[in-house]
Amino acid sequence: MTIQPRITFSRRPLIALFFAVVSLTMMGCAQQSTAPTTSTTLYERLGGATTIDAVVENFLYRIADDADMVGFFANTNIDFFAQSLASKLCDVSDGPCRYEGPPMDRAHQNMGLTDVHFNRLVEHLDAAMEEEGIALGNRNELLGRLAPMHGDVMRLQ
Repeated sequence: MTIQPRITFSRRPLIALFFAVVSLTMMGCAQQSTAPTTSTTLYERLGGATTIDAVVENFLYRIADDADMVGFFANTNIDFFAQSLASKLCDVSDGPCRYEGPPMDRAHQNMGLTDVHFNRLVEHLDAAMEEEGIALGNRNELLGRLAPMHGDVMRLQ
């Protein structure tokens, strides 16, 4: 009678190797799917002029319905304001427009704006973008690009 040597493999290293391979594969997939696309501008991801114009119109209706905010626009040429805001959003999002209006500090000087008012307008803008179907990441990117203007807007209050 011959005794065959028994070869035993521990399953732990094989299982660990299997999970390592699966984890690395999944990480690669996750990185591919979440990598930002650099081939499109924020303007394009927002939906271009058509969507920006819709956002501006939606935003203006929200302001008109807000008793605390509408007074700031009482003596404003709304058509000019809408065109200027659309131009600013287009410019900030790397669109083909160039904002040629007054600097933010002069455009908002002596209006008596507070941080509460500023934040309320940001909320209205975000809600307008959401209602017009702009994805959260694109909304956040646009708001992030607009945020540095806070200092200019509030400078001459």
